[in-house]
Amino acid sequence: MEQHASVISLLVVVTVAFVTPILLHRLRLNFIPVVVAEIIMGLVIGKSGFNVVHEDMWLSTLSTLGFIFLMFLSGLEIDFTAFTGSKKPATLPSGKKEPNTFMVSSIIFAGIFIFSLGLSYLFVYAGFIENAFLMTLIISTISLGVVVPTLKEAHLMKTNIGQIILLVAVVADLVTMILLAIFVSIYDPGQGNTWLLLILFAAGVVLYFVGKRFKNRPLLESLSKGTVQIGTRAVFMLIIVLVGLSESVGAENILGAFLAGVLVSLLSPNQELVHKLDSFGYGFLIPIFFVMIGVELDIWSLFADKKLLLLIPLLLVGLLLSKLVPVYLLKFWYDTKTVLASGFLLTSTLSLVIAAATIGERMKVITPEMSGTLILVAVITSIFTPIAFKKLFPIEVAAHPKVRIAFLGANQVTLPVSRELKSGLYEPVLYHTKMEKSDKMISNSLFDIVEIFDYSLETMEKNNIFQNDIIVISTGHEKTNADLAIKAKEMGVSRVIARIEGPELEQSLREKDIEVFSSFMSTKTLLRALIEAPSVINILTNQDTSLHEIRMQNEHFDGMTLRRFPFTGDVIFVRIFRGKDSIVPHGDTELLLHDRLIVTGSKEYVDELKRELEF
Repeated sequence: MEQHASVISLLVVVTVAFVTPILLHRLRLNFIPVVVAEIIMGLVIGKSGFNVVHEDMWLSTLSTLGFIFLMFLSGLEIDFTAFTGSKKPATLPSGKKEPNTFMVSSIIFAGIFIFSLGLSYLFVYAGFIENAFLMTLIISTISLGVVVPTLKEAHLMKTNIGQIILLVAVVADLVTMILLAIFVSIYDPGQGNTWLLLILFAAGVVLYFVGKRFKNRPLLESLSKGTVQIGTRAVFMLIIVLVGLSESVGAENILGAFLAGVLVSLLSPNQELVHKLDSFGYGFLIPIFFVMIGVELDIWSLFADKKLLLLIPLLLVGLLLSKLVPVYLLKFWYDTKTVLASGFLLTSTLSLVIAAATIGERMKVITPEMSGTLILVAVITSIFTPIAFKKLFPIEVAAHPKVRIAFLGANQVTLPVSRELKSGLYEPVLYHTKMEKSDKMISNSLFDIVEIFDYSLETMEKNNIFQNDIIVISTGHEKTNADLAIKAKEMGVSRVIARIEGPELEQSLREKDIEVFSSFMSTKTLLRALIEAPSVINILTNQDTSLHEIRMQNEHFDGMTLRRFPFTGDVIFVRIFRGKDSIVPHGDTELLLHDRLIVTGSKEYVDELKRELEF
């Protein structure tokens, strides 16, 4: 009978997790994060509402796995290319140069942490909590799960202010998670010593180099298909190994899961694998965890304690002040609205507050009622901070950024292509070694060419060439093209296109996700197509009717059918490439993240669609 009841409770929780996003969509409540809505639905069916769900072995296990997977995906969300230095600073509307993102972000987080420490002692002095260390972690943490989707929706991920906000959240996530592990080792007598955490990080470093060594092996590529899915198996093994090791050295299991996510992010997994992991996590385990948070939260017990009721507004004010005061440093470069909006978005807290509150309750540092209060405040911040950000952030700052393209080598191919790409969407720059005086006069009168001393790695880094969105390498030396392409990919350039004539090099570069073109192959293919399908060549060569590839990166349209797609411009969807599948689109075809869309239409509308879907 007890087992039957367990399955019924699980059925209720899974059903609620399924229904919640549908209700949000139908009621047009898209401003509320889905995870927050799941907690609210848990309140309705749990202790604070109808009390129809009771935690048991099934739900406890799945909820724990959901929490572990959430921490893994939080680590996976961190983009470490942001730490490799910034691009050449542009001039802001204020007339000042853009600030160094990493330096400013580090200063802001240091300010947040110091301010949070001061506020924590005030809360301790007022008698709300006894442990200032735990309170500091709770106030200083920032939710990547709220910050990242909000920045993506506002098309700010690639802007300077967007990178600053993102980096502050990333640093906060990393530092808070590590300090939470140290907190457990210090205050929990049953746990190991702090120095044992070094074993966990050492294991992480070893696993990183092992993963890097075997990542691109042909055997693993062949085993990543069909029923084997070796990449997914490797990720789950990594999670379990680091979670088990984390518990063995006396740290929380979520630290191991977070470290696993960081390692996978550092290994630059392909987007297909990331999509699978997101689908499994946010489609099954994580919703169960968030619904169970709401189920176990007893709102009425919080209202019964006047002290805890007073803590809610005070903590909300404290969270806001801890972010708004340090973020005011940005006023040196940005207007007041931008600074205030940034401070509000950085106030959002959720997963790590839940982690800290859960751990604090388990260690008896805080009461269950205090834990519930902290989680409730985190839920409130996750609801109102994205709304405040959207209302305050000036639209003109969120203008669509241009795609920066660097052409290495000025020749008969790159010169006309760079000139044709000059539009509102692209910002091409040609780089070439020193030219003769006569050639320079002719070229500079028609094209903007930046002269560089040579094509060495030192010159590339000196001119910030690896900071571009796309790099096209077409020098006169094939080996130079291949070496620069590999280095550019290692430096985190999203798209690298290299001119390679030899088939041996071509195959090895394609395996490294480098796009390759060849003058000989292009001419041969074009001639054959001209003979067999002259009308198709007309489409490809006519700029107003040519085919264009667009990568679907906007989460707002994820899962939307083409029939419901709101874009009404003069564009026709010709083909959709999803992983290794090629799909002929129709009205009921759904757009998914990371799809590659082949479209045709007027250049004006294609550029507009690119801005909508790629940023």
